[in-house]
Amino acid sequence: MLERDVAPGIHRLCIAHTNVYLVEHEGRVLVVDAGLPSFWKPLLRALDELGHGPEQVDAVVLTHAHFDHVGVARRARTAWRVPVWVHADDAHLAAHPYSYRPERARLLYPLAHPGGLKPLADMAVAGALVVRGVSDTSVLTPSTLITGEPIVIPTPGHTAGHIALHFPERDALIVGDAIVTLDPYTGGTGPQIVARAATADSPEALRSLEALAATNATTVLTGHGDPWRKGIRSAVAAARSRGAH
Repeated sequence: MLERDVAPGIHRLCIAHTNVYLVEHEGRVLVVDAGLPSFWKPLLRALDELGHGPEQVDAVVLTHAHFDHVGVARRARTAWRVPVWVHADDAHLAAHPYSYRPERARLLYPLAHPGGLKPLADMAVAGALVVRGVSDTSVLTPSTLITGEPIVIPTPGHTAGHIALHFPERDALIVGDAIVTLDPYTGGTGPQIVARAATADSPEALRSLEALAATNATTVLTGHGDPWRKGIRSAVAAARSRGAH
């Protein structure tokens, strides 16, 4: 489950087609995104495998507050007494992770895109239908100083408060669902924005790709799917070519 060093000092924990990242820095760990409820025990094992305990975790940062990225945020906040950072525009969603309104009805989407049936079923088994929100979050802005020294990049569209994290010294970019290499709603692979069944504003999501391209990062780490190692500019070009679906 744990893929080590997908970028220098950044490790990927993948369950049910959903990624959580552990960023090591000076003997500490920053957790990026909180997956689904079934992540809790694997996350503890991953920390142990990396030689850390919960006491070395500085914070949880949410790229956005959809249910599949909030799964263990509340538990981490309570058990580890660490801040959970989220953009102000996603704070309400973090507390109520099923409250978002996508562009298209998501319940019927798999009928038109049967490739999404297995990913969505796997996510349901991993607890996608029973996520508890987290209300006592900390406000994340581009000027917020986060341990591990990522640069916060606003990338609204998938959600109103979506952000990405750029790690220049590691030449890596954690993009959340601003770009994915697997869309759970369609089963489609390769760089793309997420289907309208889970995106609030696809035109805005496509416009936000420019901010990602400006980083020139080589390694792109997505919320769903494998890392993209051909550079953010090629990922953005592919996503733009594919458009919204």
